[in-house]
Amino acid sequence: MKLNKSIYEDYKKYPERIIQFGEGNFLRAFTDWIIDSMNKELNFNSGVLVVQPRGADKAIKLNEQDGLYTLYINGIKNGLAVSEKQVVNCITRAISAANQYEEYLKAAENPELRFVVSNTTEAGIVFNEEDKLEDAPQSSFPGKLTSFLYHRYKAFNGDVTKGLIILPCELIEKNGERLKEIVLELSALWKLEEGFVKWINKANLFCNTLVDRIVPGYPKDKIEQITKELGFEDSFLVEAEQFHLWVIEGPQWLKEEFPAHKLGLNVLVVDDLTPYRTRKVRILNGAHTAMMPVAYLYGLETVRDAVENDDTGKYIREAIFDEIIPTLNSEKEGLESFAKDVLDRFRNPYINHYLMSISLNSMSKFETRVLPSILEYKNSTGKLPARLTFSLAALISFYKGERAGEKITLSDDKDVLEFISNIWEDNKGSKEDLLKVVKEVLALKKVWKLDLNDIDGLTDMVFEHLNKIESLGMKKALQEIIL
Repeated sequence: MKLNKSIYEDYKKYPERIIQFGEGNFLRAFTDWIIDSMNKELNFNSGVLVVQPRGADKAIKLNEQDGLYTLYINGIKNGLAVSEKQVVNCITRAISAANQYEEYLKAAENPELRFVVSNTTEAGIVFNEEDKLEDAPQSSFPGKLTSFLYHRYKAFNGDVTKGLIILPCELIEKNGERLKEIVLELSALWKLEEGFVKWINKANLFCNTLVDRIVPGYPKDKIEQITKELGFEDSFLVEAEQFHLWVIEGPQWLKEEFPAHKLGLNVLVVDDLTPYRTRKVRILNGAHTAMMPVAYLYGLETVRDAVENDDTGKYIREAIFDEIIPTLNSEKEGLESFAKDVLDRFRNPYINHYLMSISLNSMSKFETRVLPSILEYKNSTGKLPARLTFSLAALISFYKGERAGEKITLSDDKDVLEFISNIWEDNKGSKEDLLKVVKEVLALKKVWKLDLNDIDGLTDMVFEHLNKIESLGMKKALQEIIL
């Protein structure tokens, strides 16, 4: 028996106030969950029309379930491992842009429509000069959106009260601004009237956003057990972690139109989301990148292993609280609260996040996520951070491609891998050779955008760390670093 409205006694159909581009796991486990929660607790009274941008298979199957699906929220909550489930009931219907283009445009004529949400991947917000207004549909997401907005503009004769609030969730910087730029570029390419351009600028709000939630997706490995527990089949069942964050850069009146904060949900409307993006990149992503070579060479396999191990766990906490947080220009209490949430996420017992899975392109990741903290710490204190520089030494050791005599499969830029491999091959085991390895890696401007040997004391400190890692092994070397 499939999940549908006939077996879900609390089913309700809401007026379509939201159009959503994308039917994937993230939007269903994040935005649709937030909307469903507001409907149930705050009488938000908003249904979601889902548009499948490409193909039609998922739209058909979602309609077979009347837009219903189960969300399992698993992770650490208030210090305890918690698994909760919720049937999400906010999707009114799903349509295919390719197969139901006229119906898609017809939705633009709905006077109750107020929001646009999207998650078309980082490659989705792109300008495609081959898109045409007469295409049915346009190839790109911005093309489809521009056509939709133009149809709405004409349907309501440019009424400024019929503009939309547009909340893209694609993981690119300034996603709202970039999406608006492309809409205006397409408007010019298609020679649309000046009145439409004015309506876009005056009546519609394109918001930059930052989203954060780990969504493992459909739990294939345990679906039989879950189906037995639920008593019905659910093709769109999805898992997510407890943590969630949606930062929306926009005017404060948005909080009244989208009142998720009244539920205590982690949805923030701010004037500038830059500090939140920096916080996420430096603390969450930075800690991931810094821990990876240290914990893996220690002999561990997952992020949870790394956080729960006495040595590596202490190392990670000290790196975050003593060396990363002090470099950030935000209120300390908020940063520490975020960091504690990050550590809870890392130790999530429901998710196996393998260290090797986050080792892809570790050199470039270190440059964007960890190096800024090292440089800022040096600038503000006059000293180098011992744990983050230890991570850099561990990364150089990791790129030797060997752990306890076994080969490590490295994934990075081919030229970078070849360059570092050649450096390690020339190392005969002397301290002079090891110092040469450090100097040549730190001089790799292709990765670091500068010669790190020019930073006072960095070469010597990284060499000292690497010498201990190579001579003592990771465990003993690490134990000398942690307090």
